[in-house]
Amino acid sequence: MSIEIIVGANWGDEGKGRMVDYFAQDADFVIRYQGGNNAGHTVINEFGEFKLHLIPSGVFSKKTINILGPGMVLDLQSLVEEIESFKKHGIDPKIYISERAVICFPYHRYEDIWEEERLGKNAYGSTRRGIAPVYGDRTIKKAILMGDLFYPEYLEKRLRQIVDWKLQIAQGVYGKDNPFTFEEIWEWTQKWSKPLLPYIKNTNEILEQAVKKGKKILFEAQLGTLRDLYFGIYPYTTSSCTLSAFAPIGGGLFGYPPDRVIAVVKAFSTCVGEGPFVTLMEKEEADQLREIAKEYGAATGRPRTIGHFDAVATKYGVKVQGATEIALTKLDSLTGKKILKICTHYKFENKMFDDFPINPILEKSEPVYIELPGWDEDISKVRRFEDLPQNAQNYVLEIEKRVSCPIKYISVGPEREALIVR
Repeated sequence: MSIEIIVGANWGDEGKGRMVDYFAQDADFVIRYQGGNNAGHTVINEFGEFKLHLIPSGVFSKKTINILGPGMVLDLQSLVEEIESFKKHGIDPKIYISERAVICFPYHRYEDIWEEERLGKNAYGSTRRGIAPVYGDRTIKKAILMGDLFYPEYLEKRLRQIVDWKLQIAQGVYGKDNPFTFEEIWEWTQKWSKPLLPYIKNTNEILEQAVKKGKKILFEAQLGTLRDLYFGIYPYTTSSCTLSAFAPIGGGLFGYPPDRVIAVVKAFSTCVGEGPFVTLMEKEEADQLREIAKEYGAATGRPRTIGHFDAVATKYGVKVQGATEIALTKLDSLTGKKILKICTHYKFENKMFDDFPINPILEKSEPVYIELPGWDEDISKVRRFEDLPQNAQNYVLEIEKRVSCPIKYISVGPEREALIVR
């Protein structure tokens, strides 16, 4: 029996999907434990290129059972369409859905959009998928659980009360008169829930039995440390806990500590959405690297903001995740750059520090860099660390030193096999 957790240590978009796909080859269970279809995990393997939004990245392994955990929020329509897209590729997803996961309704999407529009230039950069409103509803006890779908009378009574409340908010806060009706929401629920009913289970029980049978379990996080609701760049965060510590809660497996926590880190800094970002590259350099590395959001298609490697943020991200090791991704994208910069400290009011601060300081901080020479050699076929160009080795070792955690995996391409294991 083993329990492993794969998390992001930065702003998200680190390449967690490709790492979960790699580890899932040997896993019996892969569990997504938070987030919704705001996720966009890109996987490239023998089946093609896929962008996963709700289904865990272990879906490509025939022996692996994939669980959508109780900590997730699920857009029924999006999930059904994602399942169907896999079937069109000849893949029949082996999934279970926790009866305690929450449903993300159309009115959550509307609220998300209305609030971003209301905020205007002060918007948080939401994906507009309804994630913040649905997590908010869970907190104030206005959510519907997936398991409620089996009890129509109970469901209808609860949903009528909630829709009435939502219509009051739509009119009173956003000036929207009757933007939807109960009948429309009920029809949507009936249509998109029906194909999902066979998948809904008490997944806590399933995982408990799996542990007793000595199965290998892999937890998959969405986004990264710096978008965590509690320890990220609040308020420019997601609305769930992205940390490894939340895996037992959001996944529904208690009393079994993880054997490993693998923090996925990109070889340069990127983010999608708003908020402070200290190591911003010059536009021309950033635009060039964005095209080389295909840095566009998998969920939204938005161009990612590009920066130099931020060791201050990454060291913090790795520590908060309790990482035992690091998977460094997209090293190959830096081939051809003459100079590589690593931010080792921040400067604020003429003081230097290497602790990651809260936003009032972060927004006014300046990066302090060291520079390392780059390399020109193609490294996409390299499979041993010692075969990398010396400057590439030096860059990896400098990052390892600065973030105080061993780098065990290095990706040199998007394909599953394009990986160096140290």
